[in-house]
Amino acid sequence: MPHPPIVVSRIETTELAAAPITPGWIVAGAPVARAAELSRSTDGTAVSLVWDCTAGTFDWHFGVDETVHILDGEVEVSCAGVPPRRLGPGDVALFPAGTTARWHVPRYVRKLAFCRHALPQPMGFALRAFNRLKGLVRGRPAGMPMPQHG
Repeated sequence: MPHPPIVVSRIETTELAAAPITPGWIVAGAPVARAAELSRSTDGTAVSLVWDCTAGTFDWHFGVDETVHILDGEVEVSCAGVPPRRLGPGDVALFPAGTTARWHVPRYVRKLAFCRHALPQPMGFALRAFNRLKGLVRGRPAGMPMPQHG
């Protein structure tokens, strides 16, 4: 069955299900996390979801590239060699696959997450080269996004 051309989700009315944090990752407190998938790409390599969590401190190991947009509450994130950073409503951050970050949630946080499986480095290089070549052929500067028609 083909995917619909547009997938629309309403975050405010999306019902979240338990999404427990791996117990060995919890550093302090008893954080309770919930999540719900909002959309998935046709090839399954990209997913968007809404996630929330109560107070606690834990290490999070990112297995995929994840861009987060904080919707409510706040979190302080840190990782090796990087000073702690507060993220609050409206903030956006990228956690590349392979990153381990410590999350300290003082009270509550809710985020929108866009997760993407990273391509192996040689495939990513080939794809970027192909897109640049295609852009040159079409007369578009390198690095410019493809126009979307709707």
